[in-house]
Amino acid sequence: MRMAHYSRLIAAGLKLPVQEQELIFEAAPMHDLGKVGTRDEILLKTGRLTEDEFEIMKAHATIGYQILLGNSSPKLQAAAVIACSHHEKFDGSGYPKGLAGNEIPLYGRIVALADVFDALTSCRPYKKAWDVSRAAAYIREQSGSHFDPACVKAFFEAWDQVLAIRENYGDKEE
Repeated sequence: MRMAHYSRLIAAGLKLPVQEQELIFEAAPMHDLGKVGTRDEILLKTGRLTEDEFEIMKAHATIGYQILLGNSSPKLQAAAVIACSHHEKFDGSGYPKGLAGNEIPLYGRIVALADVFDALTSCRPYKKAWDVSRAAAYIREQSGSHFDPACVKAFFEAWDQVLAIRENYGDKEE
């Protein structure tokens, strides 16, 4: 829920129509649907993934896209685009297609930022949660390389709301 709320905040900051903001909010939680095709020993590994394991993990973007592709629902069409593009990086070094800048669908650029911030500030089997100031510094450092600068600007313009979302939808075990 957090990353969906963050995504909607970014979309609002980019002045997308309210209908698109809601579409992103509803579609964003499906971004990792393709992980259903990834073995648990990779998903739940406590240490760093090997190169081979990372290649398997990267396939989740394409798997999610293929699962969602071809549906006539606007929400599922948006989710397919997000699934396939949320690991692309603004400088072209992401996956699965190595898209850069505006080649990356806007919804993917939005969710990429929301997802990374949420992942950084949440506990995972392989890492402890970062504090929000460290995560914020990372996001700022990666503006223009990992993240679309316009999305970063919109995210920080809504920083008080980001913190409120983090507080309202915090992990129970943190």
